[in-house]
Amino acid sequence: MVDNYNRRAKIFKALGDPRRIMILEMLQIGELCACMILERFDMAQSTLSHHMKLLQESGFVKGRSEGKWVHYSLDPEGFRVAMKIITGLSSTKNKLKRIGE
Repeated sequence: MVDNYNRRAKIFKALGDPRRIMILEMLQIGELCACMILERFDMAQSTLSHHMKLLQESGFVKGRSEGKWVHYSLDPEGFRVAMKIITGLSSTKNKLKRIGE
């Protein structure tokens, strides 16, 4: 049960940093190499790797290796899961039943 809540928390943690939201917006145009993302930000590659790891673990982004770089793209399934969680949290019906389970 706790694992399910940890998974949900990762989704919201990924959205809790302005740079990660900016990265998601950048990826709306399509797949980008990490080198192209780095050009937009004043950060070390290790910092970008940390942000991308969180975005991948949350399900928003997928990556594929090509040479020494990773190319990232949005994963629509991650956004569907996030929307399902938000919809479920905003629903009031059956809340008491779920709490008592």
